[in-house]
Amino acid sequence: MYDLTLTFDNGPDPDVTPRVLDILAARGIRTTFFVIGEKLADPERHRLAARAHSEGHWIGNHTFTHTIPLGAQSGRDTAEREIGRTQEAIGDLAHQARWFRPFGGGGNLDQRLLKPSVVDYLTREKHSCVLWNSIPRDWDDPDGWTERALDQCSRQPWTLMVLHDLPTGAMAHLERFLDSADAAGARFRQDFPPACVPIRSGDIALPINDYVSSIEESV
Repeated sequence: MYDLTLTFDNGPDPDVTPRVLDILAARGIRTTFFVIGEKLADPERHRLAARAHSEGHWIGNHTFTHTIPLGAQSGRDTAEREIGRTQEAIGDLAHQARWFRPFGGGGNLDQRLLKPSVVDYLTREKHSCVLWNSIPRDWDDPDGWTERALDQCSRQPWTLMVLHDLPTGAMAHLERFLDSADAAGARFRQDFPPACVPIRSGDIALPINDYVSSIEESV
């Protein structure tokens, strides 16, 4: 028996997200979709985010471009460009906790995630920073990720997993994974393990030095 919170990053995608939503709805599972801001400029993708929201899923912010980890970017306007613009695109679909997930550059939990000016922005704008404790690398291994995901779940009492609603072929195995997790005693939940939320509604709840670079900020 274990707890499992699913999250989906990098969408929405018109070829994948609808099927993911159908699968989740059939099982009564609610999750969070951490969306890419620039994708929401496309009306079809924005409608998918709205559909997810209407079906009880939370919509989170996963940067505007998803190109360079924030802690590796120079310039003091990084947060506004990457987080602020995405939050504007999310608009009324946003959760009151203003969920934000940084780009890890392959799932890395290190100082590339944030930098001091980004932390200042997150606290000032009352965002909650959501990390993770499970990366089954579905984008890298579209056919083999499910066994790795089940193994990661079995090793901890509460898993916060990062999956991707992207056209890699990985989500063709989502139903099998969910059925296997359910058979193994998973309790699906929508909230996040406290240890994975170092900033909550603008308050620094846990030490964050391991996630903050010392990059010099140019004006």
